[in-house]
Amino acid sequence: MHPQANGKSLPLSGITVLSLEHAVAAPFATRQLADLGARVIKVERPGSGDFARQYDDSVNGESSYFVWLNRSKESIALDVKSEHGHRVLHELADRADVVVQNLGPGAAARLGLAAEDIRAKDPRKIVVSVTGWGSTGPWADRKAYDLLVQCETGLVSLTGTPDEVAKVGVSIADIAAGMYAFSGILAALYRREITGEGAVIEVSLFEALAEWVGQPAHFTAGAGRQPGRFGAQHATIAPYGPFEAADGHTLLIAIQNEPEWARFCTTVLGRPEVAEDPRFASNTQRVANRADVNALISEVFSSHPTDELESRLTEARIAFAGVNTVSEFLDHPVLAARDRWRSVETENGPVRALLPPLDLGTEVRMDPVPALGAHTAAILAELGHGDD
Repeated sequence: MHPQANGKSLPLSGITVLSLEHAVAAPFATRQLADLGARVIKVERPGSGDFARQYDDSVNGESSYFVWLNRSKESIALDVKSEHGHRVLHELADRADVVVQNLGPGAAARLGLAAEDIRAKDPRKIVVSVTGWGSTGPWADRKAYDLLVQCETGLVSLTGTPDEVAKVGVSIADIAAGMYAFSGILAALYRREITGEGAVIEVSLFEALAEWVGQPAHFTAGAGRQPGRFGAQHATIAPYGPFEAADGHTLLIAIQNEPEWARFCTTVLGRPEVAEDPRFASNTQRVANRADVNALISEVFSSHPTDELESRLTEARIAFAGVNTVSEFLDHPVLAARDRWRSVETENGPVRALLPPLDLGTEVRMDPVPALGAHTAAILAELGHGDD
């Protein structure tokens, strides 16, 4: 039976994905395929499984990473180095439309699952490799973790304060690579429908994140200097950053153009003459005199409570946001009003999970997060292996 939601077949119903995956990047790509109805068979090591299962135990004793990345998948515990496990692995690959792996360098080839071997047997196959630094080049055999890639792309040098660099608070290199793997698979499936040809896809964490730092890369190449580090303030726009209200809550404001700046000075600050001050007459001048701009705004904000400031900002049509904690985000009124939360089962009970942001007009699949090897017996029986 093809996965359905609200009685409708999902877009990727009938597509089977075999994934030799661990950690974040490949599991993020395949979970999104599962969200859209693909059957994702996740191969895990017997006994320990995907090592992301052990990252933490914060979700009813389970890993927050694993719960986030692995719903709606089938888990088969398979010793792929054994004769029987190796045979089962290849039977699964023969039946799959898409084969995904983010194993160590050369591991897929040693298992007989190199892209050229798979597609030599069936040119309709789509074979996806998620690597660290690329499968060729001087760093092909070098280990790659998210923070290492953040450092090598220069992202860490852009993040933090003037005194100290900081990493991004989520696994952004893994997420970037997972998104490109996901979109690449969708494009390959579309092309296969037209031409009948499969594809070989490679996405590296390094090259995915390199694309995401494109703007500062262009800025640095053009200006001869890289953007500075200003914490939560924008590096090249002012005022665009956080300011604390009298009640201790922090609001982030964003001024995008001169009419907004004039309205902000008049309605929010109550000082229309500031808009005419030569030091603040353009964004370039405000950036150059950032300390003076910030001091002026901080003086006003620290004298008024959050609700009054929000009222003034709304009246002046100025973009603003609360600098929320994650707990505050979980209770966000927009998520509640738009009905974005669903319940997903795990082996230790249900958890709340957000619907994927891709809205195709029907509910997506939000099936359980699998226990290690939960589907092993059923998949082996499907392949005709019985109880062996």
